[in-house]
This record gives sequence, C-alpha cells and structure tokens, in this order.
Amino acid sequence: MRPARLNLGVVLVAHGSRDPRAAVATSALARAVGRAHPSWAVRAGYLDHAGPRPVDVLAALPVRRAVVVPLLLTSAYHGRVDMPAVLSEAASLPLSVSLAPVLGPSVSAPVSPHLIEGLVRRLPDADLDAVVLAAAGTRDAAARSTVEDAANALSARLRLPCTVAYASAAPPAAGEAVSRLRAAGARRVGVAAYFLAPGLLYDNAVRSAREAGAVAVAEPLGDAPDLVRLVTARVDAAVRRPLAPAA
Repeated sequence: MRPARLNLGVVLVAHGSRDPRAAVATSALARAVGRAHPSWAVRAGYLDHAGPRPVDVLAALPVRRAVVVPLLLTSAYHGRVDMPAVLSEAASLPLSVSLAPVLGPSVSAPVSPHLIEGLVRRLPDADLDAVVLAAAGTRDAAARSTVEDAANALSARLRLPCTVAYASAAPPAAGEAVSRLRAAGARRVGVAAYFLAPGLLYDNAVRSAREAGAVAVAEPLGDAPDLVRLVTARVDAAVRRPLAPAA
C-alpha cells in the first residue's frame, strides 16, 4: 500500500521532564495520533528538559502547514506565555502555523467529553463510592478553577462525589482529599489521574493517596484512545481557524 501523502504537520508540545517516562509517554501519544491520521506528520516537542524544541521540530516538517497542540491540561503560565512564544518564534519559518487550545478546559474550550472518558477509562473498576481528581497543581487560581470544572464533569459522568487534589503549589494533597472523603463516609475512594504522563508529581500523588487509604489509583492518560480523539478535535478546530501566513 502506498503511504498517505502528508498534508499537515502536527506538533505535540509537552512541558518536558527529567523523568524519562514522560518522554516515552509523549512519544507514544504522538505515534498513536500518527496511526489515526496517516496524512499528518505528527511530531513531539518539549518546552524544557528534553529536546527537541518546538521551533526546531516545526522547521524540520515536510509540509507547509502545521498545528501546534499544547499537551497541557490547564492554561497556566506554560499555556498563556510559553505556547504563544512558540508561535512567535515560528513566525519566520516558511510554513503557516496555528496554535490549538490546551487539552483541558479553558476560556476558549469547555471540558471535552473525550477528556472525561479518558479519565474514566484509566480509572480501575473497583466499585468506588467517591473519587479524587489528582492534578499536578498551579498557583494560578483561574487554572485551578478549570480543574474544578473537570472534576465536576467527572462527578456527573460517574455519578459519584469527586474532589480535586494537587501534588504541588496548592492544597489539598491527594492524601488529604482521600481522608476528607473517608471522614465524610466514603469507604472506597479512588484517584483519577489528571496527568498526561508519569513523573515525580504523579508519583507523589499516588503515594499520598495510597497512604491515606485509596483503594484504586489511575494511570496517567498517556496514549488513551480518548486522548487521541481529543488531540484530533483540537487540530480540526485549529485548522478551521485562519492560520498565520507563511513567511
């Protein structure tokens, strides 16, 4: 079978981590998106720690049109500052580039059903009666409010109480959130992972939750089929908007 002709570049941009598991997870997601869309040239780039940098990835694309997809679940500093900076850096390149919204809810994008289904898919089936949505954490109050939005949507989907916890920057920690739910009468508390990839903060949240008595802890979203669908939706929406003109 002849390979599909590439007609669009898609660069998935993650924050980057010293933990090699994070890059493995990002690469797996890029491969999954590429398999779902053979006509897209799908690549991964990183804002920090691991390479390559997004602008270098964009410069090497074999197409003249590209969409940058932030692998971020909130529009905190990286979403508000770093991602637009990537677009500015790419302005001199000979291709048209559009920036998609972050994968989590934001001012420009409500909570995606694909995101919620991905969280449900990763959550072990353990006959739960309450759930903690454990996130990395941010000092940005507006960004934290979008995590609350995701928790409310997850609560409605599961028909269970769902509260938010953070691994850094803001209370409560996952263990504290589990303890509060148990004190309120929940016997089987599970933890949904508002993480795209494993790393130190995810590990801290898992340890804290298990020490407090959580009976089930989800893996990060990784390359879940629902996340591939969410990336696809973000790319499709970005392509429908006018793109920055090629240099």
